[in-house]
Amino acid sequence: MGNGNNILIIGGGYGGIAAAKKLAKKYKHNSDVTITLVDRHPFHTLMTELHEVAGHRVEPDSVRVPYAKIFGASKVKVVLDTIVSIDFERKQARSAVRVYDYDYLILGSGAEPEFFGIPGIKENSFTLWSFDDAMKLRYHIDNIFEKAVAEQDRVKRQKMLTFVVAGGGFTGIEMAGELLEWRDVMCAKWQITKNEVHIVVVEALPNILPMLEEDLREKVVYYMKRHGAELLVSTPIVGSEPGVVKLKDGSVMETSTFIWTAGVTGCAFAETLDLAKGPFGRDLENSGDGPPKRNRKGRLLVTDEIRSVDHPNVFPVGDNLWFIENEKPLPQIVETAVQTGETAAHNVIADIEGQEAKKFKSNYHGFMVSVGGKFAVSNAMGINLSGFFAMAMKHIVNLHYLIGVAGFNQCWEYIKHEFLDMRQGRSFVRGFGAYKTRGYWLLPIRLWLGLMWVFEGINKIGEGWLSWAQGSKSGWMFSSGVTQAGAEVTAAEDLFGGGGEDLFGSADYAASDLFGSAADATSDLFGSAAESVSSAAVDTVSAASGVATGAFEGVWDLSKSIFDTNGVVATWFRTTFMDNMAAYIPFQGFQLMVVMTEILIGLAMIGGLFTWWAAAVSIVMCLVFTLSGMFAWNQVWFLFAGFLMLGGGGRAFGLDCWVVPLFKKWWNGTRFARRRHWYLDGPSK
Repeated sequence: MGNGNNILIIGGGYGGIAAAKKLAKKYKHNSDVTITLVDRHPFHTLMTELHEVAGHRVEPDSVRVPYAKIFGASKVKVVLDTIVSIDFERKQARSAVRVYDYDYLILGSGAEPEFFGIPGIKENSFTLWSFDDAMKLRYHIDNIFEKAVAEQDRVKRQKMLTFVVAGGGFTGIEMAGELLEWRDVMCAKWQITKNEVHIVVVEALPNILPMLEEDLREKVVYYMKRHGAELLVSTPIVGSEPGVVKLKDGSVMETSTFIWTAGVTGCAFAETLDLAKGPFGRDLENSGDGPPKRNRKGRLLVTDEIRSVDHPNVFPVGDNLWFIENEKPLPQIVETAVQTGETAAHNVIADIEGQEAKKFKSNYHGFMVSVGGKFAVSNAMGINLSGFFAMAMKHIVNLHYLIGVAGFNQCWEYIKHEFLDMRQGRSFVRGFGAYKTRGYWLLPIRLWLGLMWVFEGINKIGEGWLSWAQGSKSGWMFSSGVTQAGAEVTAAEDLFGGGGEDLFGSADYAASDLFGSAADATSDLFGSAAESVSSAAVDTVSAASGVATGAFEGVWDLSKSIFDTNGVVATWFRTTFMDNMAAYIPFQGFQLMVVMTEILIGLAMIGGLFTWWAAAVSIVMCLVFTLSGMFAWNQVWFLFAGFLMLGGGGRAFGLDCWVVPLFKKWWNGTRFARRRHWYLDGPSK
């Protein structure tokens, strides 16, 4: 320690993560620089999605991203600890058990709910500013519905089924939206009528969502009222007691669920630090109908380089800082945290490298708010959206953030939580894609697909694909005149008779021989009866049959190739891929590869071993045969069955039940997977 390049990051929020990722990328090959991140939890919390967990729309893991997944095999060392004090002169941060030396400190310890000194609010309300808050609220609401259904006292029952949300900002409206959707689910579960459940939003200002344009705000108001929410604006809350919310006009609201989302401030830890703070609003009395002045405790003054005004090697970021830009303090939102974190990291790098520091300039892209999982409004980059498109925009923004933080794997986890695992249709795509097929129902098709692939390989052996002396048996996949490892390819039209007649000819003759005698016997059997039918009727039926045959002959002839061998598609595929790549493989090796691949796919399917990979290869093989003009319409089922097997068909009555978990554990622990975030589920280290 003490070499001038030890960077300590306190807090794994949006600002801390942004700084750590930027620093890790810059110094991934520099062993002289150490980067340590200290946090109380082993995961990064997606604070903007906490309402989804609290409202029982998604599972808890959907808002937690493990640091092991974020940083993988990078040089960021994550330590689970709680910092209790910082000595800025000695450049040391202390926990109850350890001392952390630093040369540069990035401080991102977050924020806390602001209660404005209103009596009883902190003691008698639920908050929504941490993962623990969300889980506590989730269990409470689930429990209160269960108790309410058994409550016979009408007054107590009404109190239990009244939910009051204080605050008409983003968090309050999003939480109320989740309650509206969850109400429908819980009412159906416990046989409670919707009219008994009251969801009330109380806002001190004249409007909810004051940061949005009026037209977007009106759409939110209309949507919430249409779904049964009650909106009380210009209604300050002046106090609370157990089960009671007191309003300024003297009235009270009785509720068993009082959720406070009316504001945030800096955290208590930052308030204890010996650093200059932002203005402290001590006048907590209301002036008019507006809310009380905010107590801005714990927000640390910084320069335009996001440095503490007291110590230039300390960089408060996100909710911890106080900085005036365009005559307004920076808002406590995600974009502020990410952008200040990146600026802080840039200036730490500038100090270490002796480069010019960067001055902070915000670049906000807009706002978006969801009201449950089916409706949202947004103003992103000057474009106002509502409904389906706004909800889609919110998901796109979340995916953009996640792919930068933890790669495609975390994006896939997000998609599963938000769409593929969504229950009760609580998504803007409703329940499409959420239903899952049991693995044991896939067993018959898996076994049949495997058997067919084995037969395909064995048939090729019988056709001489492994008898090298007979020459190439795969020349039909290449253009005429192409040399396949010394075996000159015959013209495709000679091999296929212009339309695949030679390929399927033997099958046609076999079918003719097989059914010929049966047809003759049928003719003899019914000949006398046919002769008794009116000649006019026979002519009519024949004419109708001729018309139908002419109309549908090309459509329902399933023995025809999907793509004509000499057609545009097959010719393009042959000249682009086969002639230019596969032709360089000796035909012996090419044919052996095809035969062995088909047999191995079949055996893997039958045994349920690495079924996903076998299915993927099966799909590729089907596409190659199809584009080559080999596959007929009655073989397309191979392709569709392969897609079915991608869903884990080998877990039911297959070896994958034991092999896949072991493989995932090994793979997720490799340095390769950890560095690139290429996890199968989650990291094992």
